[in-house]
Amino acid sequence: MTIIRAEATRTVAAAPEQVYAVFRDYEKAHPAILPKPYFDELTIEEGGQGAGTVVRVRMKAMGVENNYLLTVSEPEPGRRLVEADPKAGVETTFLVEPRDDGRTSQVTITIDTKASTGVSGLVERLILPPFSRRILKQELQLLADYLAAGEG
Repeated sequence: MTIIRAEATRTVAAAPEQVYAVFRDYEKAHPAILPKPYFDELTIEEGGQGAGTVVRVRMKAMGVENNYLLTVSEPEPGRRLVEADPKAGVETTFLVEPRDDGRTSQVTITIDTKASTGVSGLVERLILPPFSRRILKQELQLLADYLAAGEG
């Protein structure tokens, strides 16, 4: 099985606790930083705060609509949060690391997607990483703007 990975990193002018709190809050903060028009629906099925949360997400990209049922885990609470839909073969990891004695944060978002087989898989391996990176960079910008506006 081939995994397609896309990743983006940015330093954010906020303490790690503030940044991580945005990612684990699926009721208000996390939906606010999802880039439109790609993410046009997020529905909480269970929970709403961190580990154990289950969300249904609709994503539209490159003329295709995908629906994901994501389960949230916190393998390293306060540092690493993971959203996974094993059936769809998609996993997103949010990693928050302190910088400048905890005054800023280095944030990395990684998406791992199971590639299709054959020609479709080849096309995905060529197109998905740069396209996904662009979306991740938008999400990191929205995160920085959200925190700068005092929302987080």
